[in-house]
Amino acid sequence: MIGDPKRGGGGKFVWFFDLDNTLHDATHAIFQAIDSRMTDYVERHLVVDRAEANRLCELYWRRYGATLLGLVRHHAVNPHHFLRETHDFDVTEMLRTERGLARLFARLPGRKVLLTNAPCAYSSAVLRKLQLDRYFVAQYSIEHMRVHRAFRPKPSRLMLRAMLARERVPQGRAVLVEDSRPNLKAARSLGFRTVLLTRHSLPRMQAGSRRARPGYVDLRIGSMHRLPRHLARLRR
Repeated sequence: MIGDPKRGGGGKFVWFFDLDNTLHDATHAIFQAIDSRMTDYVERHLVVDRAEANRLCELYWRRYGATLLGLVRHHAVNPHHFLRETHDFDVTEMLRTERGLARLFARLPGRKVLLTNAPCAYSSAVLRKLQLDRYFVAQYSIEHMRVHRAFRPKPSRLMLRAMLARERVPQGRAVLVEDSRPNLKAARSLGFRTVLLTRHSLPRMQAGSRRARPGYVDLRIGSMHRLPRHLARLRR
């Protein structure tokens, strides 16, 4: 965990922000870079062909919510080595995001916490390049998402409950801003307010994003700039 969060929070929200496809458009180039490196890694370390490496990456992502978990569980892969190898690239030229996010974050009342399934070095680099790092009092990456010594990334309810306790969030004051419906659904069951951001949705999710707002989503927005306008809806 990076930073020294001020616990409590009074009557203001504590904002938990996802990173990829929430604060920036990871589908533009970054996801392709990560996916390619993951496939390379599996191909080399498990000594399988490209097709099998792709199959395993997809299988474990769908089954466990993160390819890493399947590789650790079934192949005893070193998680830190995997994360370092698959995210070791310069994000500068790949980043795309909405303009004016720094000004928006400066005005948004309440503490901001990063909660991402990405690794620490990568997420820190992205926040610095976006010039948003100064607005986050804490940053939690996948390395910090351990419960009972096991990795529990989003949408783990055990991990989300632990985060609420760690940040000492008052009842009803936590808000998760995400592009992932499963993550929002899990958070809503624990009392989070939930915000679905659809601007950077993956192509396969775009059709679903046009459907009516799911019951576990309190606010559905197409731009982060709409967030301050709808604070009253989140306070209901």
